[in-house]
Amino acid sequence: MKTNIINIGNSYGIILPTVLLKQLKLSKRSTVELTISNGSIIIKPEPRQGWAEAAYSISTTGNDNKHLPNEFEREEWTW
Repeated sequence: MKTNIINIGNSYGIILPTVLLKQLKLSKRSTVELTISNGSIIIKPEPRQGWAEAAYSISTTGNDNKHLPNEFEREEWTW
């Protein structure tokens, strides 16, 4: 697949086809990691993308204390 490098203000950009973004589960504001390897630019999704939203969702639904011992574990369970 070929694409062109374009001017974006004082920088440059590459237009990425939607099909590639969908395969990587990326959207127009996704953060990616760029590396150079053997003369090639490698674009990878940012590790743990979406963790902040998931943590916020857990804290707002009250599911943030499921890892804490419950009454059964404190009083009934024997090790």
